[in-house]
Amino acid sequence: MDPGALTKAERASAQCVPAVRAGQAVAKSAGAIYSDNMGQQDFIAVDWGTTNRRAYRIRAGAVIGSVQDALGVTAVPAGGFEQEVARLREALGDAPMLLAGMVGSNRGWVDAGYVPTPATLEQLSAAMVAPTGGVRIIPGVRHVAEGRGDVMRGEEVQLLGAISAGLAPPDALLCQPGTHCKWAWMRDGAIARFVTAMTGEMFALLRNHALIGQEMTGEISAGDAFADGVRDGARGDLLASLFGVRPASLLGLRARADAAAYVSGLLIGADCAAYATGQRVHLLADAALGALYASAIVQLGGQAVRIDSQAAFIAGATRLWENLT
Repeated sequence: MDPGALTKAERASAQCVPAVRAGQAVAKSAGAIYSDNMGQQDFIAVDWGTTNRRAYRIRAGAVIGSVQDALGVTAVPAGGFEQEVARLREALGDAPMLLAGMVGSNRGWVDAGYVPTPATLEQLSAAMVAPTGGVRIIPGVRHVAEGRGDVMRGEEVQLLGAISAGLAPPDALLCQPGTHCKWAWMRDGAIARFVTAMTGEMFALLRNHALIGQEMTGEISAGDAFADGVRDGARGDLLASLFGVRPASLLGLRARADAAAYVSGLLIGADCAAYATGQRVHLLADAALGALYASAIVQLGGQAVRIDSQAAFIAGATRLWENLT
């Protein structure tokens, strides 16, 4: 597709399936699915990552209270997790807790290990660990193929939750953009295999530590500069294209204000070209990053289906809670 032939809005909407929103519709349908077996007991699900934490009090598949802060596992002092759990209960009320993410790593509270692919919600439930009374930590998932290993923590709850709530079909390609972008192939409702790309981290490293970072000061949107980056990133000469960012400014070939969007397009384009060319991809992402990936996927001949990542996490956590009750 010629990136100059379509406007930004046309590129984003030409083949991009409208987003599935969490909101009331998803919460209502999830509640209908889960209420039969949940009983009346609330629980608290926590997505506890390296730098951020999101906690939700859930009743019959619906969120009735939440806390979000920057207290990731690296901000918790040694021996401080029980105290932080107590503080969450003070904020959300006393209830049993399910913890997902890096809190279950060797840098977190307790190493909850990994279940192998193909991974299901039932396997995750069976492998949970209990660091203290009323708390369960969900294990991560590992995948090994052709001598290369990969792991995830926290993303598995979203992936399996999206399938269990019908937000994505049981056989699908799902993508979770972020600092480390996850591409997961689901088969029969299980995580069959996945790969992780350091897309977001590479962008941050280039902007903060590389020579071309001096050029990367502009805003990022799915405009023409981004589309040019996607086109060039898909060619397979990523390193040469990155070097070309500074000469393009010096020689007047590209406005310096467009450099950040172009580099973002390069990295996302290379990422999507490797796994999503001509594919239907279900995106679990925030609005801004999801729009960039959707634009790149469409430009590369695919379809992008936007899924609310919070709705997927709540659905997965609720299914896991069901398995324990």
